[in-house]
Amino acid sequence: MRLRDRFSALTLIAAGGLAFVFLFAAGISAQVVIDPPRSASVQKYLDPQGGMTADEAVRRAIDGNQELAAMRKEVEAGEQLLRQAGLRANPSLELGGERQISGMDKSYMVQGGIPLELGGRRAARKRIAESELEIRRLAAAERERLLAGEVRTKFGEALAAILKLRFTEEMLEAAQRNFDLVAAQVEEGRRAPLERNIEAVELNRIRAMREEAEAAAEIALLDLRKLMGLAPDAAMRLRGTLDVAPDALPLQADSVSAALIRRTDLAGARAVEQLAAARGAQARSEGRVDADLMLGYQRMEAGFPFRAFDDAGMLMPIENRMNFFTFGVRLSLPVFDRKQGMVAAAKLEEEAAGKRREFGELVVRREVAAAYVKFNRSVRAEQIYRVGVRDQAARNLEVVRQMYELGSRNLLDYIGELRRFIEAESGYIDAQREAYMARIELLRATNSEELTGK
Repeated sequence: MRLRDRFSALTLIAAGGLAFVFLFAAGISAQVVIDPPRSASVQKYLDPQGGMTADEAVRRAIDGNQELAAMRKEVEAGEQLLRQAGLRANPSLELGGERQISGMDKSYMVQGGIPLELGGRRAARKRIAESELEIRRLAAAERERLLAGEVRTKFGEALAAILKLRFTEEMLEAAQRNFDLVAAQVEEGRRAPLERNIEAVELNRIRAMREEAEAAAEIALLDLRKLMGLAPDAAMRLRGTLDVAPDALPLQADSVSAALIRRTDLAGARAVEQLAAARGAQARSEGRVDADLMLGYQRMEAGFPFRAFDDAGMLMPIENRMNFFTFGVRLSLPVFDRKQGMVAAAKLEEEAAGKRREFGELVVRREVAAAYVKFNRSVRAEQIYRVGVRDQAARNLEVVRQMYELGSRNLLDYIGELRRFIEAESGYIDAQREAYMARIELLRATNSEELTGK
């Protein structure tokens, strides 16, 4: 009797629980509100025909970047400084006179000096100006290299975000169709209302993913506009893909040798080293003897307060007028100051610049090696995703969907497989992006001409 009573009680509890579940599900289904899907917005960001390519974005950024424009002005200023350094020193002119206070004697003098700039002073000055001009040019070229890499990187990030947005919108359309189908089947009584609610949750989850994907695309495009010097609301649509062909790369040793020659930051370090050497040469030249060539004219008048007869027998004042041509050399003797401190400081600066250049060479070697590793591994990962993950995930999803329609799998199995497919497709886009970025990093590390499009 007790066993029968317990069984009856459990039966009543189970029946009540099931009734509560169905009533709760029905209540939720009555509250589910699904907005119509938004129209695809990828066309606002992607144009396969008339969109902007990465090369065009780099050119526009280099032409329109205000920082680069300022650096080009500094290069022009350096050219004028080089022109100034090549000019000869100006001559000097001295005017003077003397007059006797209580007598008749007086004199006038005009004297000029021409600096000879002995010891290679002008050549040393020109060498410094040439080194400074080269540093300015290389600084502008280095900024172009970095800017081109930044633009291509941001272009790839924006393209990846747009591709994720497109995929999310495709998933949103599919989820909307699934929800409509399940909702119709629920109305016909062929499925439980709980399945419609589960589909509604999945649909809203994908809708939230779409909003996040579009925000990421818009932010990436805003960053790209900033690098290009465009207004935040300027119209822009991109054109291109993230596909990276596994080209036959040159040997890593050859790429390292090319990078050591082409890298503008290394060339700038060598130019700084040359500038320090030029300053040392200038200090040594200024510590040598210098001279000015002096030329002049002097007129003197002298006399006495008496009169005397001249050759014609006329009584004339006693006076005399004399003209002189003066010449000479004025020497600057380095007796105490031979620029010893400047010579020693320039030597130390040259050694410091050499150490920085050697460190820069090590950095370049490391960057090229890292770029090779990243490119090779990223391309392999992208190929694995494309062949072994993406296609298989799509086939798995199709099989589970068919099994769900036949009734051998439930809705949760299908949704779980759908989420795995979305994760696999997002991972594939990320792998494409990483391979694309690795290619850019390799171009930037070797300063390839393809980077700036020149």
